[in-house]
Parts: sequence; C-alpha cells; structure tokens
Amino acid sequence: MLAWILPFGVLLAGLRRLLVGYPAAPIGVQTLAAREYHVARIAAAVLYPPRGPIAASGDEARVALHTDRFVAAQTAPNRILMRLLLTLVEHATLVFPPHGPRGWRRFTSLSPDQQLAYLDGWRQSIHPQRRLVFLSLRAILTMGYFAHPGVLRDLGLAPRAIESPVIPADLLWPRVGRSPASIRPSPADLTGEPDTTPLGAEGPLHPEYR
Repeated sequence: MLAWILPFGVLLAGLRRLLVGYPAAPIGVQTLAAREYHVARIAAAVLYPPRGPIAASGDEARVALHTDRFVAAQTAPNRILMRLLLTLVEHATLVFPPHGPRGWRRFTSLSPDQQLAYLDGWRQSIHPQRRLVFLSLRAILTMGYFAHPGVLRDLGLAPRAIESPVIPADLLWPRVGRSPASIRPSPADLTGEPDTTPLGAEGPLHPEYR
C-alpha cells in the first residue's frame, strides 16, 4: 500500500508546485498561462527594479504583457520553447537553489534578494547551457522593456513628431500602407516643400510617446 501512496503523494506535490498558487493573469494576456506570465513579471522586476538607472521599472514598463504578445507572434515550436524557458527558470530552484531559507521554493516565491541571487547564478554559471538560458530570458524581457514609451523617453530615443507634407508624388502613388483611394485628387492639395529643419533633441515627441 505504501508503495502506491508515496508516488501518489509525490505526484500531487509536483502538480501543486507546478499549477497552484499563481495570481490570475490580467485581461489581454493571449498566450502565456498565469504561471508563465507571473514568472516573466517577477523576472522583469528583478532585472529592472524601481529607482534603477532608468526610472521605469519592469512592472511599470509592462514587460510581461509585451512578452506575452511576443510569444504569441512566434511559430508554434518557438512558442513551446519560450514557455518551457519560463517554466525552467521557475522550477530549476530544485537543482540550483539560492542561499537562504527555503531556497528550493519556486523562483516567484523566493525573497527579492534570493531572486536576484538566483538569476545572477544563471548569469555567472561556469556551465554555458545555464548562461544561455539567462541570455535567452534577458533578451526576451529586454525587448519588452525597451519597447515601452517611458523607457525610450528617458533614454532620449523616443521618435519625434514629424509633419508629413503633401508633395507631387502623392498625386501619383498611395502612401506606404495605404490604398489607391488615398491618392490626393488634385494639385490644390499640395502643401509645398517639406521643412528640412532638424528637429533637434528638444523637438516635439510623437503623440504615442508623450
């Protein structure tokens, strides 16, 4: 009887660790399960903490939501690999626990100091496979962080607002991404030559980045 009870208990404990205790993912998450979204959110908060060199934290930059959209845009095999990457980071504490009490807990359940030490262990590992896992995770999260308007504003990389004039070529061809119906109907719609004055570092920002 004990031979059946013990494996069954291990199975239940494993399922509980894998599936139970995660907050619900916010509305709008398309691909990641709540547990995967939570791993991405916590990892982004560790890599990009509040009051860091850039004002926006990983949470404020909504990196996890960007990660979900990025994963959704991949092919099916790549989606599986990326979700497995998040699962590996979450549960590899069983093999590579950080120092401190109960370091074997899930990554998202560790203390902030343990979470930082855990990811740093992957970054500095002597094993290239572990370093590759960290680089892959950081690459995915960094794309989300630097896609946020606030981050680009702080770095001075937010696009400027550019007034696009109507020139003679617009009477012949539609603009990029537009249908032939968008062609200007007559020379009266011309607005003259474009202003070639450099915008400079203090020019107005594109409306989506203000």
